[in-house]
Amino acid sequence: MSAPPGPPAIPAAELLIAGAFAVDLARPLAGAGGGVPAFAVADRRSGRRDLMALAVPPGLPARARALIGLVTPIDGLLTPVAHGPGPLAGGHPGERTSYVVCTAPPGPSLAAAPTAWPEGALLDHVLRPVARVLQVLGERGLTHRAIRPDNVFRAAPGQPVVLGAAWATPPALHQPAANEPPYVAMCLPAGRGDGSIADDIYALGVLLLTLSAGAPPLAGLDPAGVIRRKLELGSFEALAGETRLPALLADLLRGMLAEDPEHRPPPALLADPAAARARRVAARPPRRAQHPLRVGPIGVSGARALAHAIAGAPEAGLRALRTGAVDLWLRRDLGDTTLSMRLEETLRLRATDRGGEDSRAEALLLVRAVATLDPLAPVCWPGATVWPDGLGTALAAAQGEGAGRLHSGAEPAANQGGAANQGGAADPAAADPVRRLVSLVQAEAIAAWADARTARADPLAHRAEARQWRAWLQIQGPAGGVRRLVYALNPLLPCASPRLAGRAVAVLATLPAALNAVASPTPPAGDGPIDADTMAFIAARQEAGGSPGTDPGAGAERDPTQGSVPPLVQMEVLARLQARFHPAPLPGLARWLAAVAQPLTADWHNNGRRAEVVAQLTAAAEAGLIAPMLALLRDPSRRLDDERGFLAARLDVTRIDAALAAVETGGPDRAALARQWGQELAAGLGIAALAAVLGMAALG
Repeated sequence: MSAPPGPPAIPAAELLIAGAFAVDLARPLAGAGGGVPAFAVADRRSGRRDLMALAVPPGLPARARALIGLVTPIDGLLTPVAHGPGPLAGGHPGERTSYVVCTAPPGPSLAAAPTAWPEGALLDHVLRPVARVLQVLGERGLTHRAIRPDNVFRAAPGQPVVLGAAWATPPALHQPAANEPPYVAMCLPAGRGDGSIADDIYALGVLLLTLSAGAPPLAGLDPAGVIRRKLELGSFEALAGETRLPALLADLLRGMLAEDPEHRPPPALLADPAAARARRVAARPPRRAQHPLRVGPIGVSGARALAHAIAGAPEAGLRALRTGAVDLWLRRDLGDTTLSMRLEETLRLRATDRGGEDSRAEALLLVRAVATLDPLAPVCWPGATVWPDGLGTALAAAQGEGAGRLHSGAEPAANQGGAANQGGAADPAAADPVRRLVSLVQAEAIAAWADARTARADPLAHRAEARQWRAWLQIQGPAGGVRRLVYALNPLLPCASPRLAGRAVAVLATLPAALNAVASPTPPAGDGPIDADTMAFIAARQEAGGSPGTDPGAGAERDPTQGSVPPLVQMEVLARLQARFHPAPLPGLARWLAAVAQPLTADWHNNGRRAEVVAQLTAAAEAGLIAPMLALLRDPSRRLDDERGFLAARLDVTRIDAALAAVETGGPDRAALARQWGQELAAGLGIAALAAVLGMAALG
């Protein structure tokens, strides 16, 4: 009986994710990925073809919490079903990335054919179905963060819409400034963080307004202009402008676009638009000054707009704070003495900061002043505005910006004792993107930010978080520093080591096999498979998994001549990983390690023992088992025997040298020694002659 046929071969243009999902890289799905390339997928097990694969942008992580929390699908949402590495479509040979497999859109996006929607269709086919999805997401502790016309789909007119995928990029990465609250839009695109469901409610409100008008609002303004307009007028007034809206929809949008996220209706309430309209919170309008205050080129009329202007022009803003111009304007023009007093307390804190007039203290003053003027604002550090939960993705994005790329060999000063950028450091705003964010972490800026907005943040929790981040930076050796921080904050960020030759390795379990695959058949001596990037990646993933020995090689310094991790440390780390994740032989990786460790055999003294060790090391490498190689090089009994033999031989040589030296010296000692040798020689010859005579007599 013949064996059953195996699975069909995978065409060259396809890759297999999670052993089941065949991705056809030759069939891109235009407009389906919500800002990232999408490709057709077929499930080899079930035969499903309503799937697509989203290519994660290289150097950025997929959303780990969403991939875990969406194992159970949600109706009305393109939910993920698997993820894994694969070749980068259109990239260089060998370049790889990660892919997220999820359900495909049922039809075109709403941006494909823009038109004005009637109120009834908006409520029945957009508001209610999206609100139900957001309610389930909120119950799971998740957010969407990518609600906009080109990422919302429908099968046909008259059908409810479906929210697109938002799992292959950092949250809100591709959101236009008009679709996000000002306190989100002002952040670095990769540093906006997961946010809250209230932020999704805001984006849904902008979507409804766009569909009602048939065109996106504020289309003629750049992002900075959109933010300023919202801060000066309020989001609803800025976005709606002169647009004529149905009364019910207008009331709903005023609530959904409220400046304070706590004033926006929850998703459950939006399922009944009439009830949501009745329960709209009437917020007090913000104070507006008759005479604007100029901060650099910008004139502002309110406290929130002032905070944004100071964050955007730190030098001019801090000058206005120090000269008292801001305090005078708050009291006289804005009439807010309470805010003025709080800001005065912030300025007093600046005087107590260490370092006198150093840039770090000035940057902390900026953070506190902006948070005092606008408690809704994110962490506004010079040159880097982020939400705390967006710092990790912002760092990952900054890695790829040329000079800030960490694995290029230029280690930011954070791993040089943890003392860089503390008092007298260069202006962070003038540094590269990575250094700006590193200086934010070193200063524990999120703790200062939380202290300035205690009504909306937990200062103790943020202080503990800030200290943990700084502790990762201060870990010495290749397992710490900026790399450790980046990998610790991004659970699905692939290892950036050039040793991996472009392979996307995001989890420890796949690292040994990936290194084995890229190993040369005849690896050269020199740097081994583990560099500083790989060591930091391993340490972060082990710590996240609660594994013992979370800092492999934490005390090991890199070789200053080669910048590499010591060979025995590499071997020890990879032996543990092989035992845990890949007990099968790894001959390529083992040969690579053997080549790197070969110079270590040179310090064996006995030529025979050295040859024996080299032969056994080569045999273990060919077998693909790393632990025996490590045991061989660290065998204490072998080492002791070799050392004892060496010491004994050296003692013999010393005695011989002493005797020869005595012979070479002149005087009585030398004569006495000569007489002694002569007498011994004569006696020996006499005995030999007597023995010869006796022998002849006996024979004779």
